[in-house]
Amino acid sequence: MRLLFVCTGNICRSPTADAVARQRVEAAGLDWQVDSAGTGGWHVGEAPDERATEAGKARGYDLSVLSAREVCPEDFLRFDHIIAMDGSHLRFLRRMPGAGRGARISLMMDWAGETGVDVPDPYYGSEDGFEGVLDMIERSVDGLLASLSPDQSSG
Repeated sequence: MRLLFVCTGNICRSPTADAVARQRVEAAGLDWQVDSAGTGGWHVGEAPDERATEAGKARGYDLSVLSAREVCPEDFLRFDHIIAMDGSHLRFLRRMPGAGRGARISLMMDWAGETGVDVPDPYYGSEDGFEGVLDMIERSVDGLLASLSPDQSSG
């Protein structure tokens, strides 16, 4: 399974989702590929926002190994699931060249059973916003793994 998480600049929400998913995938013993990207290239090559890194670190997630990149059309062939943090990212991805050629595009909170809910951008807010984003992402990643894991119970 290959997962790509997408937000605006790839410095807050999507690297947080990347780190949470990497840790949970590893803990579950799954051989999955996890990555993240942004809809724009403003921060390409930069480390995640320090506030995201610190919030993640406090919960045991390592964002320090990540650097921002921009989503590209080839990602639709390289990944099974491309997961948008909010509705604007979802619309952007659906309009990209290559959309519909492989990867399933979805909204992050849909995996938590919270259909149509956006993961808010914490960039212009306080540290509390990063904590709230982490709460939402953890719920979504748990739902995603429960839905996609090969050893899920069929009832």
